[in-house]
Amino acid sequence: MENSFLIKDDKRKAMLEKAYIQHNYQESGLLEILHSAQGIYGYLDKDLLLDVADSLNLPPSHVYGVATFYNYFKLKKPGMHVVTGCLGTACYVKSVEQIMTAIEQEFSLKRGGSTADGKLSLLSTRCIGACAMAPNIVVDDEVIGKATKEVVIAKIREKLGCEAVETR
Repeated sequence: MENSFLIKDDKRKAMLEKAYIQHNYQESGLLEILHSAQGIYGYLDKDLLLDVADSLNLPPSHVYGVATFYNYFKLKKPGMHVVTGCLGTACYVKSVEQIMTAIEQEFSLKRGGSTADGKLSLLSTRCIGACAMAPNIVVDDEVIGKATKEVVIAKIREKLGCEAVETR
């Protein structure tokens, strides 16, 4: 199957092909192939999931089901900078929701989405495993423990280089 997402960059397609070969085009390699695919392309586009399904001779619904079961996989192209709020019990009790709401309001975006200019995405996850530092917010893979609205918003602004974020 040739699709627009995969033929844009032959080098990336060749890298994905190596992952298929490494796992002998077997269903048992699905999870690792999805990890490889996301590492190569940045997220799992619908066409990419269809390519994985075709290559492994699996129903697309099965591949999609695995990709959506695990919180790690991104099905939408993330923004240039990604902010993730931990919604585990410890973080929830320590008011991470208020921080997430402040980010939404400050940068005019919703959870699971990105700003119109693609510079910032806001995601949530079940738990990052740093409960002793709750509440936790992750900004571009940097964990901010004992987070406050002010500290997180300042860190996001720093990451954006004080650029104005285009609102919707």
